[in-house]
Amino acid sequence: MASEKQIALYENFKAINSIEAAEYEQFDVKRGLRNADGTGVVAGLTNIANVHGYVVSDNEKIADEGLLRYRGYDVYDLLDIEAADRRFNYEEVAYLLLMGELPTQEQLDRFVAALDAERELPNGFTASMIMRDTPPDIMNVLARSVLLLYAYDAHAEERSAHHEIATAISLISRLPRIMVLTYYAKRARYNNESMIMHRFIPGQSTAETILSMLRPDRQFTADEARMLDIMLCLHAEHGGGNNSTFTTRVLTSADTDPYSTYAGAIGSLKGRKHGGANHQVLAMQEEIKRNVKQWDNDDEVAAYLAKIVNKEAFDKTGLVYGMGHAVYTKSDPRSVICKKYAEKLAVGTEYEAEFNLLKSIERLAPEVIVREKGTGKDMCANVDMYSGFVYSMLGIPEDLFTPLFACARMSGWAAHRFEEIVSGKRIIRPAYKSVRKGKRAYVSMSER
Repeated sequence: MASEKQIALYENFKAINSIEAAEYEQFDVKRGLRNADGTGVVAGLTNIANVHGYVVSDNEKIADEGLLRYRGYDVYDLLDIEAADRRFNYEEVAYLLLMGELPTQEQLDRFVAALDAERELPNGFTASMIMRDTPPDIMNVLARSVLLLYAYDAHAEERSAHHEIATAISLISRLPRIMVLTYYAKRARYNNESMIMHRFIPGQSTAETILSMLRPDRQFTADEARMLDIMLCLHAEHGGGNNSTFTTRVLTSADTDPYSTYAGAIGSLKGRKHGGANHQVLAMQEEIKRNVKQWDNDDEVAAYLAKIVNKEAFDKTGLVYGMGHAVYTKSDPRSVICKKYAEKLAVGTEYEAEFNLLKSIERLAPEVIVREKGTGKDMCANVDMYSGFVYSMLGIPEDLFTPLFACARMSGWAAHRFEEIVSGKRIIRPAYKSVRKGKRAYVSMSER
């Protein structure tokens, strides 16, 4: 770029924007809104979800088994693998998050009918907004599509509860369809492959709709649809402190429109430290599979994990992706459930050996980290340890891993926006301490 030779910022970017770490300590700045022990700074209250992974006693953080509750209901109960009447849960979970209570069958049927009625996109939207100038990342198209749907809403600037609910239901319904259409538009533009545009089938669950639209022959098994449904449920909500939900809260507090809010949340979720982390997990696992000859040999697996921890392998950061979480210490309920269902699908198939390798990584990584670094903290597998593996078993391409997360989380974002509108009342505006000393004297252009 010609500007690189003309603008000094290209060369001095780091120097201009650096602040010494000691100054953060001096002014007790909680970077990342985290306390010194890693606990989150309390920034709000919520009735929507409880994410629990530790207890604080006598100012000491103590590890505890992970709990995840939606509106007070334990996620283990909501997704009971043995319950015969629990074939599909995502719509029930979305209803719970939005309405605050579990639905009766009649209420759930009406909610599903409302979602069905909103799957259609505006006339010409697919050709003009999805297929035109399709970028290489589907998350950007999701954000762009949400912003552009604003133009098709005659009441887009209305802030009534009625409009907020209608907009949320519309986006919960439409995002999965936009995601699949974008995937095929991307394949057509960048890979010169055929673009498949299946119609959605009224009455299908969200998971069924995704698989039916995604697969060329539209075929899938009940177990596959159930597994995808579980993944959608696990990603539907995770408390107000996660980055994309906090983004939703911040934008909502500024009194912007719902489309701008949800587009911002999608942009946050795309981040490699947030929803996009699943790509790093999958890439690391692929490297381990290539370099460990005997997947069932603990010594060989541990030796390669040691190379990763010592910054000698993978991306040289020393991080074992898929391990550790900001809140969970002893266990991540999402990972526990995901692993349980994954095992059910993998046993007796070509995927069983890979599943056993992931279990070994989960089991050995904490030991390796303590041994190689000399220090350690309570660490468990997070949901990304097994989510990519599950999607691979379902034949879902990696391009859709984070977009699927966004489609699922839409219900959680909406619930938090509703709560912020009703209860937040004040624009979120934390303080930043200026560390520049004194006033600088203005120098005229001729004297600079």
